[in-house]
Amino acid sequence: MAYNEKLAERMRKFLARRKGVTEKRMFGGLAFMLNGNMCCGVVKETLMVRVGPEQYEKVLREPHARPMDFTGRSIKGFVYVDPKGCQTDDALRKWVQRATDFVLSLPVK
Repeated sequence: MAYNEKLAERMRKFLARRKGVTEKRMFGGLAFMLNGNMCCGVVKETLMVRVGPEQYEKVLREPHARPMDFTGRSIKGFVYVDPKGCQTDDALRKWVQRATDFVLSLPVK
């Protein structure tokens, strides 16, 4: 499966300043790992963001966010953001920052 390389490149720019970022192909797309923990990524045309279980319900009320349901079941703590929700750099930066903020609260793997 292909993923939106342009979106992935935009994400790389936001993550480039951070230490401990690696890329891993998964879910038929690309995941960005931070300190060994999944942080965010791209699945087809959709942004994937790890927001954590505490913020999950709140984030789902935001425009363009929906449960990450790659396996047919939602994965609590992860959301998909439809392309319209990350068209601008400011919007994408906000989502990537949310993911990094949460993942930095986790133990390093």
